[in-house]
Amino acid sequence: MSRSEEKGLPLIDAQGVKKTFNTPHGAVEVLRGVDLRIDSGERVAIIGYSGAGKTTLMHILGALDRPDSGQVLFEGRDIFSLRGGALDEFRNRTVGFVFQFHQLLPEFNALENVMMPSLVARCDRREAEKNARELLQDVGLGHRLLHKPGELSGGEQQRVAIARALSRSPRLLLADEPTGNLDSKTSDEIYLLLERLHRDRGLTMVVVTHSHSLAARMDRMVHMEDGLLVTPQQG
Repeated sequence: MSRSEEKGLPLIDAQGVKKTFNTPHGAVEVLRGVDLRIDSGERVAIIGYSGAGKTTLMHILGALDRPDSGQVLFEGRDIFSLRGGALDEFRNRTVGFVFQFHQLLPEFNALENVMMPSLVARCDRREAEKNARELLQDVGLGHRLLHKPGELSGGEQQRVAIARALSRSPRLLLADEPTGNLDSKTSDEIYLLLERLHRDRGLTMVVVTHSHSLAARMDRMVHMEDGLLVTPQQG
C-alpha cells in the first residue's frame, strides 16, 4: 500500500493552479485556477480543444514547468517546495513522460534511447542495459534493439518512448497525445499496451488526448476549456 493510500490522500492534488505566458501580443492566461485530484492507480484522460491548456497542465503535474500560483501535492507534499536537485530527482524517479512526437534521440538506437534516463541518473551501465532490454522485450521490440528511430515505424517509435518512460520504474505516467500521429489500428495496439502496463505495474496514468474513443477507455475523463476543468470532479 502506498503512502497516499495509507493516509487516505490522492496521489496528486492540484489546487488553484495558474499559469500565464508572455507573448509578443501580450500575456496569455493558459491555466486559470485548475483543481484536479487523481488517486493512486487511476487512469485519467484530459480532453479539450487545442489551446485549452492540457499540455501545460501535464507539464506542471510532471514538474517540467512551475505554476505561477497554486500547489501540486504529491501524496500531500507540495512538489514545488523541492529545490534544485531534489526536484530533478523527484521528476526523474517518480514520473515517466510519453510525448506525441516521441522525442527519441535519432543518433542512438532503441536500446540506447531506453537506457538514457538511467545513464543520466548515473545508474550502473550494465544494470541500465539489462533493464532496457527487458523493457523493450516487454513492449514487443526485443527484435529491434539496435535499430535507430529512423528505421522504426511510428508505432514502434512510440513503443520505444513508452519503454524509455518506464526505465526508472515511475509511479506516474504522463502521456501527451500518445496516439495522435498513429493510424487507428496502431493506436489501438498502443492503448492495449498502456492498459496492460497499467495493470501489470500499478501505474497511475494521465493521458492528454483529442481522441474521445481513447479517453472513454480510461477510468475517468475530464474536459478542459479555456484554462479550466469544466467536467465535475470526482472523489
